Amino acid sequence: MATNPTPSRDDFAALLEASLGGSESFEGRVVTGTVTGIENDMAVIDVGLKSEGRVPLREFAAPGEKAEIKIGDQVEVYVDRVENAYGEAMLSRDRARREAAWDKLESEFQENARVDGVIFGRVKGGFTVDLGGAVAFLPGSQVDIRPVRDVTPLMGMPQPFQVLKMDRKRGNIVVSRRAVLEETRAEQRSGLIQTLTEGQTVDGVVKNITDYGAFVDLGGIDGLLHVTDMSYKRVGHPSEVLGIGDTVKVQIVRINRETQRISLGMKQLESDPWEGAAAKYSVGQKATGRVTNITDYGAFVELEAGVEGLVHVSEMSWVKKNVHPGKIVSTSQEVDVVVLEVDEDKRRISLGLKQAQQNPWEAFASQHPAGSIVEGEVKNTTEFGLFIGLDGDVDGMVHMSDIAWGVNGEEALELHHKGETVKAVVLDVDVEKERISLGMKQLDSASGGGGATVSSGGGVNKGETVTCIVAAITDGGVEVTLGDSGSTGFIRRGDLSRDRDEQRPERFQVGQKVDAQVIGFDRSKKPNLSIKALQISEEKEAVKQYGSSDSGASLGDILGEALNKAKDAKK
Repeated sequence: MATNPTPSRDDFAALLEASLGGSESFEGRVVTGTVTGIENDMAVIDVGLKSEGRVPLREFAAPGEKAEIKIGDQVEVYVDRVENAYGEAMLSRDRARREAAWDKLESEFQENARVDGVIFGRVKGGFTVDLGGAVAFLPGSQVDIRPVRDVTPLMGMPQPFQVLKMDRKRGNIVVSRRAVLEETRAEQRSGLIQTLTEGQTVDGVVKNITDYGAFVDLGGIDGLLHVTDMSYKRVGHPSEVLGIGDTVKVQIVRINRETQRISLGMKQLESDPWEGAAAKYSVGQKATGRVTNITDYGAFVELEAGVEGLVHVSEMSWVKKNVHPGKIVSTSQEVDVVVLEVDEDKRRISLGLKQAQQNPWEAFASQHPAGSIVEGEVKNTTEFGLFIGLDGDVDGMVHMSDIAWGVNGEEALELHHKGETVKAVVLDVDVEKERISLGMKQLDSASGGGGATVSSGGGVNKGETVTCIVAAITDGGVEVTLGDSGSTGFIRRGDLSRDRDEQRPERFQVGQKVDAQVIGFDRSKKPNLSIKALQISEEKEAVKQYGSSDSGASLGDILGEALNKAKDAKK
């Protein structure tokens, strides 16, 4: 009987290749091998090829941990190449884990299931996550529901993630921790919100503060405490009342179960200061309050904690019209006000600041009855008269017809200028309309006004015609002396002539005699003179005497005849 010969090494290789279908089929596959040795930091793995392969021990451990592997252990590795330049098999434990992880992740991604992972590194824009061998990207915006300043406590800790996107060809995986937290939070909110009712009082912790309110954690669900519901008092910013981490007692004002939004209130736990406000603050009552806010249309005054009234800009001052409230009062200032109107239902109180002060028009009327002589500065000149500043910050008006006898219109207005101090007679005071009518011509009885006579130290009266001697010539006018009295007067440039071309001081000479009319006096009772006013008066007088008999005559003819008669009378 013949015996079979012992198979040679070549025969064994042929049989192995035949049984495995060729060593090339190993490449790109995950196979099971046996640890045959551990040398330095490498594990020697036999996967049944011609030669063994070496795999770093770190590939058998999780990040930051020590590898737990020994000789004889069965491990899965990825065959990258059957044989390298040194005749060894190119094996990878990481690649094997990655391939297995990808297979699992693809299945879980299709089912929209959560996956477990560990955050182990930082990269631009986010973090890296180990998903059991596959490395995923966690964007910074997907770490938590709210921004997280320090992610260190979350690193190295196994936790669930949601796969948002994966591309095996490119090796890209994007995960989210925030999606898991939001889903869990929604489940908790849904369960907790069922236990809450409107009007219920609960304790909470302030988690965040914004310009419009604060978010309060009610034990798994947040509610918004709006700034208007923090206190009946005016609150400028929520941080004035609360701080992050504060424990507060709040009332559930409103619950929207569809959107799962909860509105909270703190002031609802206090007594409403507006109850009985109408009885407490009656119309006409005087009160003291503190200015809390200033706007373009008025100022808010706090009468007591939680009760504010508005002083409209029209009720701020008797005399300061069209002035911003901030120029009359300042924030935190204590002021006296008068209650003008109370609407308890609308929680509105109208207040008056000026009503708490004496009406300056009434005060003026009592101190300066009609016929009184007053003195003040010309504040403004209008097309119809002069406004004179008087005591009590009130103004009186001298109509242009009441400025001077025999002068009206623009000529009368030009007799006085802004800033000049003048005297006048009080003609009428209308307190309701806040008007004071004054007259200046009524002071001059010598010109037919029937009022008081005002004369200078030189004995001349307003409206009187005098002969003067030019004493000095200036750019602003002409200084003159009045006859033999030795008193001096002044003729302004604008009063040197009715004709503008003749209003030149240089056309006069020192020692020259001129006729002028007294139009007023300065503060030292020095007379102000006007050649222009005299010319206007003479013209009106000439028209009055000769205009009717010579209706067809020109103004020059009338004045010529008047001058001729005046010369004949002197002869």
